[in-house]
Amino acid sequence: MNDSQPNDSHPHDSHPHDSHPHDSHPHDSHPHDSYANDAELMVLPLVVRIERAEPPERADALEAAAKAVLSLLDDPGEWAAELAAWQSTGKIRKVVRRARGAEWRRAVALPGRTIGHRTAEVRVHPPVPLDDWPRDLARLQVSGTELTDTRDLPPAREPILWANPGLAMSAGKAMAQAGHAAQLAWWASDRSERDAWREAGLPVSVRTAAPADFAAKVAAGLPVVRDAGFTEIEPGSCTFVAEAPWLYGRVRR
Repeated sequence: MNDSQPNDSHPHDSHPHDSHPHDSHPHDSHPHDSYANDAELMVLPLVVRIERAEPPERADALEAAAKAVLSLLDDPGEWAAELAAWQSTGKIRKVVRRARGAEWRRAVALPGRTIGHRTAEVRVHPPVPLDDWPRDLARLQVSGTELTDTRDLPPAREPILWANPGLAMSAGKAMAQAGHAAQLAWWASDRSERDAWREAGLPVSVRTAAPADFAAKVAAGLPVVRDAGFTEIEPGSCTFVAEAPWLYGRVRR
């Protein structure tokens, strides 16, 4: 889901949870360099833990993915170079895979950071080249990432990542899209706003908007994720809008 879409020939490109936005990004928020070919692309691996007996709630998994992305953006630590290379493409591709049992333990043994959020655990790994995944991540499954919400959601905390009510997305697809929305919100925030967000614990909530409300938010100059349409949904579809008081009018349309 980016503005110069990679081809569909690579196994990591063609599944429904490989996601990258092609929105016009907040002004002055990131480099606009583009790589010459897909071989130079970087992707951000995300692994969600889905045990058969106790799968996470869908909203928890989406919020955990967004929080994992924010954690890495706020504090890349030893992966600063990889993060810079990934963001420099302007494509911020994310791949969501699932793991359980021994698969999860192997994923946790690799470099990365685990975010626990209510019923969900998501492991974010440093960006990797599109064609050079660690074996224990490359072998993880992408199908079966279907989750539901069985509990009432707690009160939302800002920023709120609003999902498009008119689009049906698998949990894996939606996790990647929520990660994109969180990243666009981070890019659109200035230093003082990021500091305040950090002091609050980098909260983020995922909710589904009412149809009329979603259209109004898309038109309000808020960060919007638009999908390139390789999988599940039509090209150019607006999947998520990030909303917080300080984000209004930040994105030029």
